[in-house]
Amino acid sequence: MADDRVADPAAAPGELRRFLLEAQPLRGNLVRLGAAWQELRARRAYPPQVEALLGEAATAAVLLAATLKFEGKLTLQLAGGGRVRLLVAQCTDDFRLRAMAHHDLLANEVVDFPALVGSGRLAVTVASEESNAQYQGIVPLTGVGLAECLEHYFANSEQLPTRLRLAADGTRAGGILLQKLPAGSGAAAGGEAAGAALQQIWEDLQGGLVALPPALLLDAGAEDVVRAVFGEHDCRLFGATPVNFACRCSAARVAGMVRGLGLDEAREALREQGELKVTCEFCGSDYRFDAVDIEQLFAADAAAPPPPERIN
Repeated sequence: MADDRVADPAAAPGELRRFLLEAQPLRGNLVRLGAAWQELRARRAYPPQVEALLGEAATAAVLLAATLKFEGKLTLQLAGGGRVRLLVAQCTDDFRLRAMAHHDLLANEVVDFPALVGSGRLAVTVASEESNAQYQGIVPLTGVGLAECLEHYFANSEQLPTRLRLAADGTRAGGILLQKLPAGSGAAAGGEAAGAALQQIWEDLQGGLVALPPALLLDAGAEDVVRAVFGEHDCRLFGATPVNFACRCSAARVAGMVRGLGLDEAREALREQGELKVTCEFCGSDYRFDAVDIEQLFAADAAAPPPPERIN
């Protein structure tokens, strides 16, 4: 196995490793989240089953963000009528990650995946920062787990055969993604014999993925994980890219949200509560506004020059 390394990848809070099969249109990504996952989960307490689903979703968001070809962010959202009403995991093109969930599951409850997520939907939204363009794919929350739901997403929205394994616990989260590209994009475009050989390799890799123990996915070195999936097939494993927990909230963003409420509603909140407090659901940071803050905030808007008139 060819292995292109970076210096001390284990020092990163989390890491992404890309890999490909030599001379075949087969590629994939491997993600392991250590300290990045621990920091994310420390922001809010979740029951073990919700925590595991959140860790899988966070890992999946990184795996999918690794396919972005532009500056932007990828958001994975589960919404349904199950015990987890809403789950959002978001990762930027430079692998800054955050995630949160709303649920009503008790700490000692254990339910199956359909009861956990309900008959809702899985949405994957890709947004470009440069062009402000946005693309969204939506599939039903069907299957025995999040990985199967995402496989349905790729089959319906991307038309790419894709297989995933995801795992998470209280200290670690990880996942691996395999994709079969169109044969014309690789050296395997060589007739029926080459096509049959490629299909056999693809089936071998899927078998290796199914047989991969969760403990190996979470604990073993990247080379050992990839070797367990690829077996005797020649695979190139590239160096590590760091993945970090980072929330996108800021005082300026929250001030913009308060402006969106309008002055009258902001004043009403102040009368009822004594202050206006906004808590970020991703990182738990509190942003507080008193009466002086509110008046100054809206006074600054009133003093700003009007936008130039548009001429069509």
